Amino acid sequence: MNLRLSNLNDLPRLKAVYGNIIDNMNRNNIPIWDEIYPCEFFSKDIENNRLYLLVEKDDNIVGSFALCESNAGESCVKWENPNSKALYIERFGVNVDYSRQGIGSIMLEHAITLTKQMNVKYLRLFVININKPAINLYLKNGLRQVDGIYEETIDANITFHEYGFEIDVLR
Repeated sequence: MNLRLSNLNDLPRLKAVYGNIIDNMNRNNIPIWDEIYPCEFFSKDIENNRLYLLVEKDDNIVGSFALCESNAGESCVKWENPNSKALYIERFGVNVDYSRQGIGSIMLEHAITLTKQMNVKYLRLFVININKPAINLYLKNGLRQVDGIYEETIDANITFHEYGFEIDVLR
């Protein structure tokens, strides 16, 4: 498997992979993504050279994530060192055809390596409180949950409660 930056030609296949992820999350009572998020953000991620794909030799998409320089919730939780430079994992998804094969851990290793190569001290992310599989993945891979909750209001009827996680990659 190989990690590479995504390009606009990947969009149709990427959206199909995430459509299957969304269906699977809904079946498992984790209704947090839809046809707008995360798929409508991929073009901007590609334009900004921050969307990474884990692909097989045949270029089949195994998983994807974006590495962003900021997050709307970054001031809502207590990071170890809030003034240190950080990157934020966003739109982290594993193709459902590769579930339970350690792909999430492989992708996190790549994200940590990229963060180190950019000489950034922290890799951070937010995860919605009901996404237990993701929380377990992050804890298993050495990310630490920080104090506080980011309450992201989607509309009058939906507010997500998100936990912050971080790892010091330069330790």
